[in-house]
Amino acid sequence: MENTPKSVRLIMAILAVVIGLFMIAVAPFLIQTSLERVLSALMTVSAEKPAYASGILLFSYAFPLYRGLIFIGGIALLWLAGPIHQGKEWAFPVALLAAAFPSAGGMFMFMPYVSFVDGFPIPMAVSFVGLILFWALILLRKVDRWLKWGQFLALTFAGMLTTHAFIVGIGNLRMLLTRPEKPLYSGLGEWVLAWSQPIQWICVLLLFIAIYLIAARKFSGWWLALISVTSLAAIDIPMQIIRLTMTDSTAWDYTYGLPIIIGLLFVLLFPKFKAALIQE
Repeated sequence: MENTPKSVRLIMAILAVVIGLFMIAVAPFLIQTSLERVLSALMTVSAEKPAYASGILLFSYAFPLYRGLIFIGGIALLWLAGPIHQGKEWAFPVALLAAAFPSAGGMFMFMPYVSFVDGFPIPMAVSFVGLILFWALILLRKVDRWLKWGQFLALTFAGMLTTHAFIVGIGNLRMLLTRPEKPLYSGLGEWVLAWSQPIQWICVLLLFIAIYLIAARKFSGWWLALISVTSLAAIDIPMQIIRLTMTDSTAWDYTYGLPIIIGLLFVLLFPKFKAALIQE
């Protein structure tokens, strides 16, 4: 950060303040409006398809959870504006993690709009605002090009993967809550849902930690990202095969994250990127 021109650090600090205020004072209301639209749509859908009724409960908790993370991230950014302007290196990974919350959270909250809600997808505004700061912090710094683009790709892929894994975890739990044999399981097609669901959310936590540690150029961050992306590949690929062959499901939900998994694995394992990402 110290090598970055002072004028550029000022721009980054101003962005941190403006986007931090957005996360504190604007995003919570956008998220509440989005939640009410999603719940209203799900109430209508679940009246005809009871299997979707569990989504009402899950989104009622998931949206406020991300709203809380975004709010705290906004508070953090206000405190970090000064250290960012001063060029404190430690402020970069903290601010990047704070910016990751609206980026990933807004993208997650957008997904119900694809299936259930008509009209403008409000959460996309939350995600886009977060991405402005997330990418600005990476791209505006004056650092080695391999480090800059390695962090851009690795951290963007990691953030996208948190969204996909969180959505898959929600979907797994939704189906578990409405399975006909509850609390028992009818076979491997349902049993595997209980296997996959916690793995998805554990990897979400690990990837958020990895975002911070990779931004700080810690070897532990590289390892956490590698473990998380490998775990998701190891559960998603068999999960997709089992769901297609042993149930009446025709959805390919578990394969949508494979391009992101491949991209993150490439960045982590490509020697030039790996050497740049790891300072230790």
